[in-house]
Amino acid sequence: MDVNNINAMYKTTNVPAVGYGTNSVVDKNNKAANSFDSVLNSVMGMVGETNTLQNKASAEEIKFALGESDNTHDLLVAEQKATVALQYTVAVRDKFLDAYKEIMNMQM
Repeated sequence: MDVNNINAMYKTTNVPAVGYGTNSVVDKNNKAANSFDSVLNSVMGMVGETNTLQNKASAEEIKFALGESDNTHDLLVAEQKATVALQYTVAVRDKFLDAYKEIMNMQM
C-alpha cells in the first residue's frame, strides 16, 4: 500500500500543528478530563439518589406491613419512584459501559 500520497487521497493540504495555541492536545485532554469528571460525579449522585429512593420505599413498606400506615397511595408512589429511578440508573450504566467498551476497542 502506497502511503506517500495520503494528502492527495484525502485532499488535505493544510493540517494544523498539534500542541500550539489554544487548540493544543493538552487543553483538549484537560477539557475532556473535566467533562468526564463532571459526568462521573453526576452519575454517582444519581446512584445516591436512587439508593435514597429505594430506602424510602422500603421504609414505607415496613410502615404499611406493621400497620403504622394505612395509606396505600404513599406506598405505591414511593415504590414507583424507586422503580423508575432504578430503571433509569441501570439504563445510564448500560450506556456508560457500552461507551467505555467502544473506547477500549478503538485503535490508536
